[in-house]
Amino acid sequence: MKRSFLVLIVLLHVILFSCIPTKKLTYIQPPEEVVDSLMVIQEQQAPYRIQVHDILNIRVKALDQESVQIFNPVGEENLNANGEERAYFDGFSVDVHGNIRIPILGYVNVLGYTTEELEKVLEKKLLTEQFKETANIFVSVKLTGLRYTVNGEVESPGSQTIYENRLNIFEALANAGDITMVGNREDVLIIRQYPEGQKVHHLNLLEDQVMYSPYYYIQPNDIIYVKPLKQKSWGTGSTGRETLLTIVSTLTLLTTTLLLIDRL
Repeated sequence: MKRSFLVLIVLLHVILFSCIPTKKLTYIQPPEEVVDSLMVIQEQQAPYRIQVHDILNIRVKALDQESVQIFNPVGEENLNANGEERAYFDGFSVDVHGNIRIPILGYVNVLGYTTEELEKVLEKKLLTEQFKETANIFVSVKLTGLRYTVNGEVESPGSQTIYENRLNIFEALANAGDITMVGNREDVLIIRQYPEGQKVHHLNLLEDQVMYSPYYYIQPNDIIYVKPLKQKSWGTGSTGRETLLTIVSTLTLLTTTLLLIDRL
């Protein structure tokens, strides 16, 4: 009787320590004292600055559209083409020196500019070298999609490109099927590209303060990595039911083996 009670205690301890509590699965947990309030989230993230190997979508407009047609892709009205493929062939790729090559203007260094800053630079350059003020030149510069990669404990790892101005970490993970039951939501890694190299940043998705983080919004070429919890390496299951079934199966196998050994 004492032996059975001891085995039961051991089983309960294994279940309690191996299954994953709800607290580790719930996103954006508020403080213990919850008060109804309006959360005003101020933009913390610095604007993205153009880097080597980026592909830029540049369009020039003027009162006389034919005079600026050389700067725009042929067949621009055909919007049914594959987005990434079209961007690759029609976009302006930033070379290893930070330059793009534009018709008539030649090589223009764009490294470190935001898209808004580059628009003003190109407008000024066109007005200085090619057109008059009366041409009413308007330049639009956009990144050809926001490309990012999600790896680790998510349902559908891989790279994706979206055609939106910004995307937060929860939207990016949702596009990857969300974090699995055994993924670590307390320490999600953001590997971000900078002109001087890569840096690793950490996000705790269980805290509501994550929305104030400067890394809450994804930037082009980000790599999101979700680490596994310890429960995965234990292999006992992510829920109490799975853990109990695993332990019962193991004990059944062990008992059967011992009985067979006794009979020999």
